[in-house]
Formats: sequence, structure tokens, C-alpha cells
Amino acid sequence: MTRTVLIIEDNPGIGELVRMQVADLGMEPVLVDNGEQGLVRFRQGGIDLVILDLMLPGMDGLAVCRDIRAGQGYVPVLMLTAKSTELDRVLGLEMGADDYLTKPFSVAELSARIKALFRRVDALAARAEATPEPEEIVVDGLRVDPVRRRVIVRDQEVELTAREFDLLWYFARHPGRVFSRAQLLDAVWGYNHDGYEHTVNTHINRLRNKIEADPAEPRYVQTVWGVGYRFMD
Repeated sequence: MTRTVLIIEDNPGIGELVRMQVADLGMEPVLVDNGEQGLVRFRQGGIDLVILDLMLPGMDGLAVCRDIRAGQGYVPVLMLTAKSTELDRVLGLEMGADDYLTKPFSVAELSARIKALFRRVDALAARAEATPEPEEIVVDGLRVDPVRRRVIVRDQEVELTAREFDLLWYFARHPGRVFSRAQLLDAVWGYNHDGYEHTVNTHINRLRNKIEADPAEPRYVQTVWGVGYRFMD
């Protein structure tokens, strides 16, 4: 089945470049140049990936991403941004984007990110079919429900982005095991590129801010200095 990729990009040159690359990968591109039109097309269904510009006229990419994540079902979102500050990246990830590319980017990198996102989607689908329905994990005031994708901390529900939940669930299923940033990138994000370990740091910091009583002294997601991170035993 041919995958359909919705591209929401107001720059004609970049939009056409992304459209051509998506087509070269054997996928069906749908290119629109504003957020409102992009949401209309997304809600019609049949979209397998959204490539979303952050700086759109009118309704910006953050608002579009927030609206996409408010709906039912899961579709990966790759955000494009001309800004390179960590705040802009964090905002995009906080709204539910799965990954981001900072302009200018190479065609090879764009292709690698698209393939990685689909590998992750396929792996999750295959795992769901091959394994029985997972049971929730409860440990020391933290409850992680993989079926409803809900997290309860000290009797309070915590809202996590899709990637934050995946990261926490991966940790919780391997208590006490130490993972490097590269291993987490490969297991949770579906790719491992040198120089992108800071993505793991950003997600773990945000995750701690949401689930830890004291993020400066975390008890669930612990740092192993010089190595990486682990979930409490």
C-alpha cells in the first residue's frame, strides 16, 4: 500500500523539494501551503506522515501540531523549522512532533528521517500484532498504562507527548538497565545519528519535569554519569 505524506510548507521552493523527495521514495505527496488547509486535508483521513513547517502564515505549525495530536489515532509528525534555538525545538516537541529538521537540511537527511519514522511505525505495529496486550506497570506511585497510553503519578494524571510516553514505557519495561543516549535514539526514535543525542537529553528533562517530585533529584529516570540513563529498580 502506498503511503501518503502530507506536506504543509509555505515556501514554494522547499515545498517542491520535499514533495519531489517524498515521491522519489515511492510515496504519495500532498502539498499545501497553509495550516488551515493542511488540517482540512488531514481530517479527511488517509495520511501516514505529516511534514510540517513551524513558521506558517496565519495558523502556525505549533497550533497545527497541537490540533493533530488532539484527535484520535497516531500519525507521526516531522517538523521543519528555520529557527535553530533549543526553545523552538522544545516547543515543537512539546506540542507532539516526533522529530524535527532545521533548515537548511540535506535531501539525504530528510530521506533518512522519513524512513526512520516509518520504520518505527512498522516496528510498533508488528510488535503489537506479535505480542499479547501489555499490562500496565505500577511502581512507587507511578502507573503507566500502555493500552490507554495514560500515566498516573501520585494519583494525578500526567499529560505526555507521544514520544515522551514511548520513552517512559521503554524505560519502565527495563528497570535497572542502563541505556546510552545512542541506544535510546535507536530504540525509541528509530534512528541513530551522531550529534543528535541532545534530543534524548531534551526529552528526558521534560519527562522529569512532568513525573518527578523533584526533577533535580529524580527517582524514576536516573542519570548514570558518563554512560546514560536508567529506570529505577
